[in-house]
Amino acid sequence: MNPCRLNVRGAVGDWRERSKNLAPAVYKGAVKYLAFILKNLGRSKRRTILTILSISVSLFVFAVLISVPAIANKAVADTASSVRLICINKAGMTYGLPAAYRPKIAALPHVQAVIAQSWFGGIYHEVSDQFPNLAIDSDQAGVMWPDWSLSAKALDDFARIRTAALVGPATMRRFHFHVGQQIMLRSPLYQLNLTFKIVGVTGGKAPANFMVFRRDYFDEALGRPAFIEDMVVRVDSSSAEPQVIDAIDRQFANSSAETLTESDAVFMGSLLEGYRMLFRFAEVLGFVVVLTIGLVAANTAAMAIRERRAEIAVMRAIGFGSGLVMALVIAEAVLIGIIGGLLACVGALGALRLLSTYANAIGLTEMGSIPVSIVTETMAVAILIGFISAYFPARSAAQRNIVDALRTVA
Repeated sequence: MNPCRLNVRGAVGDWRERSKNLAPAVYKGAVKYLAFILKNLGRSKRRTILTILSISVSLFVFAVLISVPAIANKAVADTASSVRLICINKAGMTYGLPAAYRPKIAALPHVQAVIAQSWFGGIYHEVSDQFPNLAIDSDQAGVMWPDWSLSAKALDDFARIRTAALVGPATMRRFHFHVGQQIMLRSPLYQLNLTFKIVGVTGGKAPANFMVFRRDYFDEALGRPAFIEDMVVRVDSSSAEPQVIDAIDRQFANSSAETLTESDAVFMGSLLEGYRMLFRFAEVLGFVVVLTIGLVAANTAAMAIRERRAEIAVMRAIGFGSGLVMALVIAEAVLIGIIGGLLACVGALGALRLLSTYANAIGLTEMGSIPVSIVTETMAVAILIGFISAYFPARSAAQRNIVDALRTVA
């Protein structure tokens, strides 16, 4: 047999044997040091609790302020399409569009479908039971929104049943609705109660808490044409968007209701534009709060380490290396930061769920949850606060001369 092969097998066997002996030793060492860290944290319970609370409060503010713009931007990205346009009155959505514009826009080249939309603003039971609901033209829903994952039966029922409604999955779960159920919504805007039959559940890229129903049913109940806030236009390709936008706005130029047509993504982004400055301010405020609490935590850690100079000197005198002592002190601060970060994420989740009651009315369904990226950022900041606050005082204490440290304390 090849001697090299025998040597390799022997080395592998030795490595396996050492690994078996090493694992229990590492585990015992980790448990021992963790018990040591926890015991030190329990020596001054008041200081530890107050430090954890100060970090958790600052990170709670940080997580909430950073989550709101992140959720809003995600909602825009999730629902936007590259082949849909939004056409509104150039003076603003509150001025509306004439229903006669729909066939004129539909006759333009590259236009596949046009749907007029009328906001209903219905409330299910109480004022807190709001969710976005609007009336649309039913004849081209499948062509306009193929990315809504609507079944053929749902589309057929929506076109056939006068009171039909399509409801988002979040609203279905929230109110425990089911397909085939009859519901009634009350609109404070129109002072009108309407009864609907749920014929399908939207999916795909559809807004998760929207409900849409037939505009002809709405007009009939009102006894007049409903106010049209906007028209959605589907083109045959994204490359045709500029041509169609220009054609629509030129066709109605100098009319009593001039139009402003934009891509779906641009329009939805413009709805949030008024909040951009507020979002930026929230982000800056979040970082300022974290920085302030980080300085407070650093001062607290420095005071705690200063009080333990004699203990650190004794540990080094009996054989603890300066690197190990430094690592143990930093681990205490990092553990405090992790606990504070976890409390902050739990608190932020609760706050966002409270805000979701109001956010549902404007379509931000994800407000009831905290994005994973924000949780990751919050925990990273928590660990960073713990590490930085303890690193420099721990390094100074661990590298100080043992005799000088004992003499100073004495």
